[in-house]
Amino acid sequence: MYIASGILKYKIHECFSLKQKRSHVKPIISKIQNEFNASVCEAGSLDKYQIAEIGFSMVSNDKNVLNSKVDKLFNLAESSALAELIDSEYDIYSF
Repeated sequence: MYIASGILKYKIHECFSLKQKRSHVKPIISKIQNEFNASVCEAGSLDKYQIAEIGFSMVSNDKNVLNSKVDKLFNLAESSALAELIDSEYDIYSF
């Protein structure tokens, strides 16, 4: 069994409240959850208006399939018009 977990770090321009931030982050989280059946949440920088850190994890029995899904997830994350992806990282663990 293989587990991929990672973080997507976004910069949200022209955001001046946590309510505005939430309106940008929720659609990104929903899209990733629906597209990849991944566990996703806002994991860091919860009190900063213009930075969002979104954590994700996925499980598979094939490492190559998992690598492919993570690559597609990063492509989707980068194409978001709601915020600018400024950093991303992930690790794959085997059990």
